[in-house]
Amino acid sequence: MDFLILVLGIALLLFLIIKVKMNTFVSLIITSILVGIGLGMPLDKIATSVQDGIGSQLGELSIVFGFGAMLGRLVADAGGAYRIAHTLIEKFGKKRLQLAIVLASFIIGIALFFEVGMVLLVPIVFAIAMEAGVSILYLGIPMAAALSVTHGFLPPHPAPTAISAVLGANPGHVLVLGIIVAIPAVIIAGPVYTRFARRIVPEAFERKGNLSALGPQKEFKLEDTPSFGISVLTSLFPVILMAITTIYQMAFNGGHFPKHPTTLDSIIAFIGTPAIAMTISLLVAMYTMGWARRIKTPEIMSTVESAVKSIAMLLLVIGGGGAFKQVLIDGGVGNSVMHLFSNANISPLLLGWLIAVVLRIALGSATVASLTAAGLVLPLMTSAGVNPALMVLAIGAGSLAASHVNDAGFWMFKEYFDLSVKETLATWTVLETLISIVGIVCVLILSIFV
Repeated sequence: MDFLILVLGIALLLFLIIKVKMNTFVSLIITSILVGIGLGMPLDKIATSVQDGIGSQLGELSIVFGFGAMLGRLVADAGGAYRIAHTLIEKFGKKRLQLAIVLASFIIGIALFFEVGMVLLVPIVFAIAMEAGVSILYLGIPMAAALSVTHGFLPPHPAPTAISAVLGANPGHVLVLGIIVAIPAVIIAGPVYTRFARRIVPEAFERKGNLSALGPQKEFKLEDTPSFGISVLTSLFPVILMAITTIYQMAFNGGHFPKHPTTLDSIIAFIGTPAIAMTISLLVAMYTMGWARRIKTPEIMSTVESAVKSIAMLLLVIGGGGAFKQVLIDGGVGNSVMHLFSNANISPLLLGWLIAVVLRIALGSATVASLTAAGLVLPLMTSAGVNPALMVLAIGAGSLAASHVNDAGFWMFKEYFDLSVKETLATWTVLETLISIVGIVCVLILSIFV
């Protein structure tokens, strides 16, 4: 019955958005409430779930998204994005632009949460696409693929790191094997799939993107823009701060901060928190892209305020996705999935992947799906003697599959690239599923040798 309610809920959500043309945030809240009623949740509990879902989704993201948008706008308005775009085009050429985006996104994605990487990279992708005269989606799909594989396969991202702890896997082994799995996954789901996507939804490649999120596009003279080095440094300053924390963890504390941290431990942990890293980075951007260029504070603040206005609806939509996810979790859909597979008799690696796929489709959250799957397959993995690192990657691959309307990433991609729901399903959902399938295939091949 829970699965029937879930399917009806998703169908209703799609109907309200596509047919009724209702605002996405309003549609998500209405659907969340009706699904909660259908699942038999107490009415007061439904209200609490919706509130908790929005709050948990936007708690840290509100700062990360807000300050990330401000940082991106400051770099763009100062001409930093133009300088980066011009230099990359000059170095790589139009034929290899996708490779440049994949490499940059992969490196950035290792140190950043998916959402932070998306916020930082989208303005750069837009600027490069405009300068090179190519579709933003031509570069957007490889960018999203590279960010997704790091999110699903590579520590120190939350899901693979947490699963490694549950299953007793060495994070270093997961990282090495994860990179091996990630490379073919990002190539197939990124540059290769872009060719097919252009044929499937050609109209999506004509979109100009949600340029309001970047503000009015200015024209710059190259000699008047900040240097390439300072532009990249400013854009990637959050990456640098988080990378410092990650390297420090791996080098001195075995990947974890001690229970009784020293003053240095606390400082390193503090600056590597996404919200704090974004706060520090915004201050750096205000200096390098503003005060250092003799731009007055009122003009800097005007840029900051316009950036906030541009992401208001996006934040609401992502919060609505969090409400829907929380209602499904609190309504017992996750437990129903666990019971369904509790007596399955198939390969532990394939089982871990399959459970994570079903949970991902049902709940939307890759982290929730992977952690739930890890808890279920732990006994089977131990008895079968499966390599824990491979199990982490199998579950990570499953947790990326079939991202759709209950996943925040789906709405982020849709809003930034100004796509319809149908076009987002044909691009974002398919590329995520391709990563998942290529991932489990690579894991099964590795299991022969490892």
